[in-house]
Amino acid sequence: MIAAHPDDERTAVLAYFARGRHMRTAYLSLTRGEGGQNLIGSEQGAQLGLIRTQELLAARQIDGAEQFFTRAIDFGFTRTAEETMQKWGHDRILSDVVWVVRRYRPDVIDCGFSGTPRDGHGQHQASGMLCHEVFEAAADARRFPEQLKYVQPWQAKRLVESSGFSGFGVNFTPPPGSMPPPSPNAPPHAGAVETGAYNPVLGYSYDELAILSRSMHHSQGTGAMRRPGPGTSEFDLLKGAPSQKDLFEGVDTTWNRLPGGSAVGQFLDQAVREFQPQHPELVIPLLAKARPLIAAINDPLAKIKLAELDEAAALCAGIWAEAQAEKPEVAPGQQLKVTVTVLNRSTAAVTFEGARVEGIWNEPLAAKPATLNNNQSATVEFSRQVPPEQAYSQPYWLVKPPSNDVYTVDDQMLIGQPDTPPAAQVRLRLTIAGAPVELVRPVHFRYAERAEGERHRPMVVVPSVAVDLPEAVALFPAAAPRPVEVAVKANVPNATGELRLELPAGWKAEPASQPFRIAVAGEQRGMTFRVTPPAGETTATLRAVATVNGRAIASGMQVILYPHIPAQALFPPADVKLVRADVKVTAHKVGYIVGPGDEMPDALRQLGLDVTPLTQSDLEHGDLSRFDAIIAGVRAYNVRADLRANQPRLMEYVHNGGTYIVQYQTGDGPDPAAPGGRGASPLAIAASQPITSNMGPYPFIVPAGNKYRVTVEDAPVAFPHADSRLLQYPNHISAKDFEGWVQERGAYFAAQWDSHYETVLATHDPAEPVLEGGELYTRYGKGVYIFSSLAWFRQLPAGVPGAYRLFANMLSAK
Repeated sequence: MIAAHPDDERTAVLAYFARGRHMRTAYLSLTRGEGGQNLIGSEQGAQLGLIRTQELLAARQIDGAEQFFTRAIDFGFTRTAEETMQKWGHDRILSDVVWVVRRYRPDVIDCGFSGTPRDGHGQHQASGMLCHEVFEAAADARRFPEQLKYVQPWQAKRLVESSGFSGFGVNFTPPPGSMPPPSPNAPPHAGAVETGAYNPVLGYSYDELAILSRSMHHSQGTGAMRRPGPGTSEFDLLKGAPSQKDLFEGVDTTWNRLPGGSAVGQFLDQAVREFQPQHPELVIPLLAKARPLIAAINDPLAKIKLAELDEAAALCAGIWAEAQAEKPEVAPGQQLKVTVTVLNRSTAAVTFEGARVEGIWNEPLAAKPATLNNNQSATVEFSRQVPPEQAYSQPYWLVKPPSNDVYTVDDQMLIGQPDTPPAAQVRLRLTIAGAPVELVRPVHFRYAERAEGERHRPMVVVPSVAVDLPEAVALFPAAAPRPVEVAVKANVPNATGELRLELPAGWKAEPASQPFRIAVAGEQRGMTFRVTPPAGETTATLRAVATVNGRAIASGMQVILYPHIPAQALFPPADVKLVRADVKVTAHKVGYIVGPGDEMPDALRQLGLDVTPLTQSDLEHGDLSRFDAIIAGVRAYNVRADLRANQPRLMEYVHNGGTYIVQYQTGDGPDPAAPGGRGASPLAIAASQPITSNMGPYPFIVPAGNKYRVTVEDAPVAFPHADSRLLQYPNHISAKDFEGWVQERGAYFAAQWDSHYETVLATHDPAEPVLEGGELYTRYGKGVYIFSSLAWFRQLPAGVPGAYRLFANMLSAK
């Protein structure tokens, strides 16, 4: 199955074929979902992509499928496939899709999208287009011939498309009128599967498994309840051999498809017939007979099946095997102790023959053969020094900077892989029922969290010290110097070195460098430099570099910890974007109602503002009049009941002279131009009436869907009311202030508003209507209310100078 993003997959289809039909089943997501919003934390961009990668892998553990990716980066919502292909490069991403297909060798390819404008999102369209192309391109030796030294061309049997709208995991039919009509030249039917069928072995239907799987996408808020009952997923034939009822018609799914496989199939069929759940070890002799036959077959699929057979034999014997590191992190030059354990939990005849370590080290381990009776174990302990020049355990797609909106991956064999190979692994050699068996286990760290129980995390190689910069952007609103903080955290005891700042010409740091010594691993030391900018407006990059034992370290360290995924370590460059821009603001004290994944408070502090996050108690009982302005963060109205409950107090604050700024909130009503749009309440759909927002003193409407947004970050901007105070004071706003924006102009613009509101900006995507609802301004009593759904939450943390000036004017609107 091929689609664009995490959550675009038809999870019920994956579960049906993987868990129900026992097919090798995989989802190829072109991106890792970097461009979306984060409902569980503040991570954005590459960090969010890392979270969503692990959420997809957790989902695959439930539905039973495998996971692949291309190098494409999700750059946010776009309306067209043309913009997507321009940013990704058609041939570059097609080559990745071809590579995955040639390595995986599927019999059936299922396109999640049609490749036409009815898919909506431009990246959806692009994924459908590339899916259509790969069916023939993967089989053509003239396409991407550089891959043929690793793989061979591969022709799938048929190419199909999942009927209906993809992305909901289960069978979903959009409301009438919310999607473009299908083409009158509909493709022929290719079959259907009963995803609502109950599997008594699993205890779930495949639609239920899909909900459980899809609910692992915590960062996207896709949690849902199971709904047992009938369900069907249908397919249309796009290319290849026709099929009437089943996607695998005409495909030999037995061992006869491999040369010499007939005898293997006979042994395995017998093992299935004779399998006893209470005594799985009794079928191991049959697996042992099949093993040498599989090993003799020269075919990539046979190599996969050989590893699966060894794991099946180990499961039947109740083998417990792991390689446990004494700690989760180790620095180059340090010693690491690892304990390898193999335990037999059955009556099967098991002998531990030996082991070798691979990855950082590549050598056999000193281990004596041992016969393992029931509940007996063999243990091998070893300690090795990590080479001084060993690379850090950065996710492989983040090792080098991306090229535009595509990751840079030099190793062809890594392209498509969902995750980074372990830093080290142990290959175990066993004999089970007289047959040789090989098991591979990553070196990991298993531990207990008192609130969560047993957890696992990869063992990673980390720098001796991490150079962390609390701010990704340092704004200089005037030519005066300001402090820049750097935190040096020791990952080894007695970390000693020197820290310096690398600055471009025209910038100056005092002192030039500072020595440090940190005695205890895990402790950090804050160090302050005073940085002076040039007089004129400019942007530049500062890099903090620590030198320890002759090795320059210019990396920070971030460990992403959430209970639903393993801990993820990454090492971002120790860089700060320096922005010298003249920005004036008259407000001083700001109250901030934090929304999900909200980094705006820190960005606003760059202006020298005193920013206070507002709690439920503050909203209910606090003295709001002490604030010059109050800001509602992105989606705060969607997730904070205390905000909605205290709306009258906020309106009273405005009426008495305060300034209240509301950033974008997801649509609370259907598109007034298309009543009944997806996302509306059942009552609103039934009535076909738009819902009036209660976020301001006067009504306005924010529709659901993607019609009222501007996705092109450099879309033209006009000023309907050029004399507006928000464009003149205290900063004069011009077209230059809309240069250098990132990802998008904004989302969830207002579609209709009361006449009390004045519009400030007008903008639009190419070939789309002009939208004026991105910023609404009104006076209410003695104060000011502003609704602005421009993407401030992206622009200010990215250090866009014009965005700071625009936001400063809103804060200074009284």
